Amino acid sequence: MTRAFIADSRDRERSALRLLLEELGVEVVGEACDWESASQLLPGSRSELLLVDWDLLQPPRSLALGELRKQCSTPLAVVLMSHHTAREQAAISSGADTFISTREIAGRVVEQFRAAAASVQVGEPLLEPDRPTHLSSVDRQNFRG
Repeated sequence: MTRAFIADSRDRERSALRLLLEELGVEVVGEACDWESASQLLPGSRSELLLVDWDLLQPPRSLALGELRKQCSTPLAVVLMSHHTAREQAAISSGADTFISTREIAGRVVEQFRAAAASVQVGEPLLEPDRPTHLSSVDRQNFRG
């Protein structure tokens, strides 16, 4: 089972992400509401997937992600999230593997999680390829902010 770590300052978004990941068969092994906590907790969590909010990263962002990856003992796919889709290019150039706008509809977010998970080579798929999700309208609204 894939292990994921969520780093987001907003309780509501962490909760929505946790529900989505659990529906996808991903084990959420840790959460943090600030970059300092994420930097301390993530390396020991053996996570394979990090979902982190753009605004949580400490400048310079590319160095922050690079240093964090060096501390982790397992391959780590980084999914950088933001309410601001204009930050996509900056997210990719900062060292993230992919970018997800939290304003996307839940179905599109699921597709992007699957694509990010597929990019990590660990012997078995990180996410079950066709596992259906059954998010309620409340959960879907949580992703749209």
